[in-house]
Amino acid sequence: MNNKFSVRSLLPGLFGLGLLGSSVVHAELSVATRVDAYDIEEIVVTATRRGEDAFLMPFAINSQDLTTLQRDRQVRTIPDAMRELPGVMVQKTGHGQGSPFIRGFTGLRTLFLIDGIRLNNSIFREGPNQYWNTVDPFSVSRLELVKGPSSVLYGSDAIGGTVNSISRSYSDLGWEQGLQGRMLVRGATAEDSFVARPEIGYANGALSMLAGASFKNFGDLRAGDPTGKQPKTGYTETAADFKISYALDERQELTMAVQVVDQDDAWRSHKTIYGKSWEGTTVGSELRRSLDQRRRLVYLQYQASELASWMQDLSLNLSWQGQDEERDRIRSGGRQDIQGLDVGTLGLTGQMAIPSRAGLWTAGVDIYRDEVDSYRRDYNADGSLRGERIQGAVADDATYDTAAAYVQNRLGLGDRTDLFLGLRYTRSKADARAVQDPLTGEKTSVTGDWNATVGSARLNYRLDADNTTSLFGGVSQGFRAPNLSDLTRFDSNRSSEIETPVSGGLKPEKFTTYEVGAKINGDQWQGQFAVYYTDIKDMIIRTPTGRVIDGENEITKKNSGSGYVNGVELQLRYRFSETWNAFGNVTWIDGEVDTFPTSAPVSVREPLDRLMPVTLYLGARWEPPSLPYWLEGLATVVGKQDDLSTR
Repeated sequence: MNNKFSVRSLLPGLFGLGLLGSSVVHAELSVATRVDAYDIEEIVVTATRRGEDAFLMPFAINSQDLTTLQRDRQVRTIPDAMRELPGVMVQKTGHGQGSPFIRGFTGLRTLFLIDGIRLNNSIFREGPNQYWNTVDPFSVSRLELVKGPSSVLYGSDAIGGTVNSISRSYSDLGWEQGLQGRMLVRGATAEDSFVARPEIGYANGALSMLAGASFKNFGDLRAGDPTGKQPKTGYTETAADFKISYALDERQELTMAVQVVDQDDAWRSHKTIYGKSWEGTTVGSELRRSLDQRRRLVYLQYQASELASWMQDLSLNLSWQGQDEERDRIRSGGRQDIQGLDVGTLGLTGQMAIPSRAGLWTAGVDIYRDEVDSYRRDYNADGSLRGERIQGAVADDATYDTAAAYVQNRLGLGDRTDLFLGLRYTRSKADARAVQDPLTGEKTSVTGDWNATVGSARLNYRLDADNTTSLFGGVSQGFRAPNLSDLTRFDSNRSSEIETPVSGGLKPEKFTTYEVGAKINGDQWQGQFAVYYTDIKDMIIRTPTGRVIDGENEITKKNSGSGYVNGVELQLRYRFSETWNAFGNVTWIDGEVDTFPTSAPVSVREPLDRLMPVTLYLGARWEPPSLPYWLEGLATVVGKQDDLSTR
């Protein structure tokens, strides 16, 4: 890519002196009221699965809208959009990967939703993974993060936090009726990247639709001296999305949406000979480790309000999502293995809100079914086929079913107090019909069936009649049911380790979070404060068996982990005037869990992997309301990380 063009594309985002891209019809991107990581005065749907004022919800909540994501931050990926939020630390194992740690948890212990539909499925693995990178930020209208367990409303995996990506619609862009279009462009020199996204929309009365496609070329990253250019870090990605909505009348609407994302040749270069040592880090020995990733989503949604005196809201969703990946690895001696998997998830959800004298009841059901196919082919150094395994990273010919029912009540206790009580029952079932026995190499099967019941009780108290200050707190239970990755993964994991299918039964992990906090929403001060403690029981952790397979130490999964996580989060914004404001947040997290730090079968209580060190963000912003540009400075201060696990 031409560096001159890249610099000119990047500078408008840094100094706010121009547009993110050029527009065919409209001349500005700034079409929405600014809501960023530091604002809490907005309507969110994720906290209660209904549109509610975030200030009145008894949760720590952050949201970012279209203006923040594209104009102010010009985020490259969804994980990048979260890196300045309190309580969140983002790890990037590769440039094409990114996994937020939310209140100490990541991977399969954080939940991602797309318009309320689960991205998480039964093959999500422990630790950082790449799946959040398969959501195109250019298709997103807003991101909502609710921190802490949300299992009552969203089920398994919602432990550290739940993120809902709300896809954009025609109405989000501020366009008038008729046929409209625009072109968005993003460039950056440090990654030698170029992104182009044409969008076209049409609205006429009750009908509206929006379509877009993103074409992305990310070059190799360039670090400071002496590291310099990092080979094999670039990759390409294409994405497309389409949404059409039709208002049946003033109270009812039908929506259909389609999303497609395709990532090609995203390397984990640090595992290969192309990695670069930095401050003594070890360079890998593999000749190649690259990943292709694809995701497809289609859903049909029906939403209605005030259909009857006894029903305030009704929503029905039918969805299908396909996620498949393929890893190509060549070891130092030239041996190659290609493994992949394909997951198809059918989802059906329904929810209604029922007003009563005993409060507002929200009740619903969630049903999901995963169908999983996987494969692995091994090749000799001369390219000849060495053999095919019974399964890939997880079981082949497998299904995973989840069915759940939940209810939550919002009860007003006087003029200023709201009590939220919730309960959920979930049943999960796994049937893996093609699993490779790690000892005999023969085909076997693994099944499992689990039940989980969790509850929550949370309170919000408004200190004044003007709703400028409130206190919140409560207790929330969370759980994570064993998935196919826990039960059947047969794959290299951490350095010199190979994870094999379980030989015994597993049970759901259990988490209980106690939290108190405060929110302020005045004319000058805005912010929120939260203190929490999460008790961990029956965490499924990697447990050594003492055996060696293909030169790697064997580990399997057991409910061997107990521990805790606690932390403090504070974020504030102060508005000096219409033009000037200052903002910042600080995070402190601590936690320990039982683990096996080496390949010896000796359990030790250690700090959680990759605990977020004390982190402080400070910034100031100058934005004249009458001018089309702004200027912002941001400083990041990170304390010493001395609570490290052995790994």
